[in-house]
Amino acid sequence: MGDTLNEALVAIKNASKLGREEVEVKASNLVGRVLRIFQKYGYIEEFEYEENGKGGIFRVKISRTINNCGVIKPRYSIKKDEMEKWESRYLPAQDIGILVITTTAGVVSNSEAKKKGIGGRALAFVY
Repeated sequence: MGDTLNEALVAIKNASKLGREEVEVKASNLVGRVLRIFQKYGYIEEFEYEENGKGGIFRVKISRTINNCGVIKPRYSIKKDEMEKWESRYLPAQDIGILVITTTAGVVSNSEAKKKGIGGRALAFVY
């Protein structure tokens, strides 16, 4: 038993580096929400849920090369005025990649959190 989100992101990163177009990851609500954010920003094409009798899996189609992605542990609390500090810590340059943050408004990207003027807890990053 490990961190389902971490296992999913490692599988996606490894599949991308190997040039695979599709990968299977364990399903959970949190993984589904993070995959929706990745899909919105074009890091994955689509994903679909399949029941396998053990909790289900997501079949993820990768659209472009993901240089790096991973979870942020521990899940640091990010204030709305500290967003740039965390972006510079986990992303390679300004406007490259996204942070995935869980907020009171749901799971959103760092740019959406800035627009809404809210903070939250850091979950993952991708670029």
